[in-house]
Amino acid sequence: MQSWNLREISTPGGSVSPVVLRSDAAARAVLISLEPGQALGEHQVKERALVSVIDGEVRVESGGETVKGVAGSFFSFDADERRSISAETGARILLVLAPWPGEGHYRGDEKSL
Repeated sequence: MQSWNLREISTPGGSVSPVVLRSDAAARAVLISLEPGQALGEHQVKERALVSVIDGEVRVESGGETVKGVAGSFFSFDADERRSISAETGARILLVLAPWPGEGHYRGDEKSL
């Protein structure tokens, strides 16, 4: 068993220093701190993305919809679904990507042919 206290892990620099907690073929778990005003700008990934708000408050935009997320909120995004996540006052989120890496994640890999 492995366990982490997501509120105690150091994430200096906010979104520029994400912490990979675990990574294997099943999934990758990444702790991301968003300092006030920071954002994960509009992006998409080849994996299903699961996002849990650990602390603070975020604004999530996807598919023309905007939702406020507070501690305890949970979001699920399909592979290739575009989204942005921002934090006006700061937040800490857990991002899980599954499976890892998703088909087509690395350009030129055999899976993407």
